[in-house]
Amino acid sequence: MKDEVYEIVVRPLVTEKGTWQAETANAYAFEVHPKANKAQIKRAIERIYDVKVQKVRTANRKGKPRRTGYKWGTTSHWKKAVVVLDPEHRIDLF
Repeated sequence: MKDEVYEIVVRPLVTEKGTWQAETANAYAFEVHPKANKAQIKRAIERIYDVKVQKVRTANRKGKPRRTGYKWGTTSHWKKAVVVLDPEHRIDLF
């Protein structure tokens, strides 16, 4: 059961925008498994970080075109989740 949680959340996204959102809106961004739904993401974040989640927003991100020599390809598609926490909870990673 514990391992499923770590398969859903791939990594936290530490960016300038994410840091600003963490300070002002108590919202944190994560890269998640593409087939994970909002309920699974909420449960995973609550178990991993021991916090109370209020809201989850998700977005499917399209891979960008990249060139390797003379061949063109794309980076992998991925899913982003922005998690809004209860006002009295915080995550110290950001």
